[in-house]
Amino acid sequence: MTPIRPDHRRNASPFLNGAEAAAVTRVLESGQYGHTDVTEEFERRIAAYLGVPDAVAVTSGTAALHCALLAAGIGAGDEVIVPSMTFCATVQVILATGATPRFVDVDAATLCTTPQLLMEAVTDSTAAVLPVLFGGRAVDLAPIHENLTERGISVIEDAAHAFGSRSGTGLVGADGQALTCFSFGPIKNLTCGQGGAIIPRTPEDAATLRGLRLLGVVQSQSERAETTTYQVAGFGLRYQLSALNASIGLAQLDTFDTTANTRRHLWHTYQDALTDLEGVRLIEVDPDHAVPHLCQIRVQHRNEVFAYLREAGIGVGVHYPPNHLQPAFAPWQRPLPVTEQAGAEILSLPFHQHLTEADIHHVVNILQDALKHAGGA
Repeated sequence: MTPIRPDHRRNASPFLNGAEAAAVTRVLESGQYGHTDVTEEFERRIAAYLGVPDAVAVTSGTAALHCALLAAGIGAGDEVIVPSMTFCATVQVILATGATPRFVDVDAATLCTTPQLLMEAVTDSTAAVLPVLFGGRAVDLAPIHENLTERGISVIEDAAHAFGSRSGTGLVGADGQALTCFSFGPIKNLTCGQGGAIIPRTPEDAATLRGLRLLGVVQSQSERAETTTYQVAGFGLRYQLSALNASIGLAQLDTFDTTANTRRHLWHTYQDALTDLEGVRLIEVDPDHAVPHLCQIRVQHRNEVFAYLREAGIGVGVHYPPNHLQPAFAPWQRPLPVTEQAGAEILSLPFHQHLTEADIHHVVNILQDALKHAGGA
């Protein structure tokens, strides 16, 4: 096997533009590390980038989903429709509210759910649908928004992969119809080291979310500093984004357009390199509109191909094992044939901004060797 350069050893890797260290140092020197005006500046910058009135920053994408479900009033006795093809966090936050998941299948070409699949899964107990914008691809629910609204069903978008992606004429999160949840974790398109945000539908949503993310306290830090008391208006959690993490996100925002273009270019490079490779099916992420988060393929004998590539030092991964087959979620298991087939075939190729075109061609060459060896070929 050909020796592998270090970049291939990781399936994904954080990419820093060089300004993050100085930004963090400034916060460290300020002596104020919690939710500060730096966090609030990050919120304003996120909202301005998306072209929306407001954004509420939290500690993680998981926290964003949890707060969004609570803000939508989801709780015990409710059902939330969610694709099985997602990270387990999407399901765990449903259970954290006391609601139950109803798993739904996905489209074989995109690994995203569809309006038709969601509506087919709706029951009298459905209180919310939670589409996952898999790999960064938008899920357009415009055809069913009116129907969902008439039924009192909230839309909560898991857009952990999709910051900067486009949906229709605007960016994901800008249509005002959904509580859209982003992740700014270590390997996301935009990283805060760890962080997340919710895009509220209304000012009332924003106020509710701000209470939820800070133990029910409604006043901001600057407002609390000017008074001898503060008000705890209701239930809340400790989900606020620290200034340290927000400063990283602010530095990342300054070069995000370059990030988006680079990720699109790398995805297209993989697309071109894989064109003539037999037995490989590329998962379509609509890169002209999305900011790709993953580059995934489907192959036969996936486990053998995976083992060969890992042995060769290629940092492949699997995103994700289907959740409806996980022991923790066994009570809600139902047949999902497309998800189950995809779960046996998907393979995530190394995809991060440290890669070069030469790296990608090297990965594809090793993949071609792996396919020849798989299945006893």
